[in-house]
Amino acid sequence: MRVLLVKLSSLGDVVHSLPAAMDLQGQVPGVQVDWVVEPAFAPLLKLCPAVKRIIPCNLRQWRKSFWQADTQRAWQAFKHDLQATAYDAVIDLQGLTKSALISRLATLTPNGKRYAMANRTEGSGYEAPTRWVADVAIPCEWHSHALDRSRHVCGQALGYSLPSQLQAGLQATPHADVLPTTVALVYGSSRADKAWPLAHWQVLGQALQAQGFQLALPHASDAELQTAQAVASACPGAVIWPRCDLVELTQRLAACAGVVGVDSGVSHIAVALGLPHVQIYNFDTAWRTGPKGFDWQQSVFAMPTPSPEAVLSVFAACMASRAQQV
Repeated sequence: MRVLLVKLSSLGDVVHSLPAAMDLQGQVPGVQVDWVVEPAFAPLLKLCPAVKRIIPCNLRQWRKSFWQADTQRAWQAFKHDLQATAYDAVIDLQGLTKSALISRLATLTPNGKRYAMANRTEGSGYEAPTRWVADVAIPCEWHSHALDRSRHVCGQALGYSLPSQLQAGLQATPHADVLPTTVALVYGSSRADKAWPLAHWQVLGQALQAQGFQLALPHASDAELQTAQAVASACPGAVIWPRCDLVELTQRLAACAGVVGVDSGVSHIAVALGLPHVQIYNFDTAWRTGPKGFDWQQSVFAMPTPSPEAVLSVFAACMASRAQQV
């Protein structure tokens, strides 16, 4: 059986959909899972053992220059790649017009069907074309965690019960350059309202160093590099990681003792790797996107923002809980 998943973006949403692919692999004998995703996130899918074929789709960029010849050629090449395989099931996990378009373009086997969410869930985007394109629209609970929603849709589409054990779906070889006593600080986010104050990162970093941890400071932009430099100036000996692709970043995270981060795609990667992790929230949305399933992965919420002391306390509890499981 061949199944196509359509989840184009964003990084955190893609990570939250990986367990659905793992369920498919475990519950549907002989299944081949392919995935349409934006090129920026395609490397991460190479680390998911359930995904057989990755089909990059740069729709976000193409629609800015659709009239140009290069864009037209890229679009035609994408359609040829997408339609080269006929699918028994095409499952739209995005719920937007762009994902509905991709689902509609995909080729079905004679008995194949298109599946999608029948409704919006709390805090998530949803656009009606996803329901119009689907042969089967699957109702979802209003108050749903992102992990649960994707798993539910796939399970209902192919008629299997969800396994009790959640498999995160990321397998990465730890990077040799990272010390096992390293804690990575993930301060970067695509939304300013998710950020944690710089002074808090500096206080936290100093406290972690006092406990014997090595600090790692990743960055994916010039702005994040400035934050990394500011934290490093207050925390002598902290290591600013080189800017790298998602695969290397995931390998570096995999070698860490733990991670502290805001609600971001990189932070969700740390969760998927099973690391001791504290995720920082300035508003109460952890129920929808935060860590779940393990005592050594917790969220911290406070308004206007959690204190460094609160985050440090929860991180200590996470490390202790993980140590008990080893």
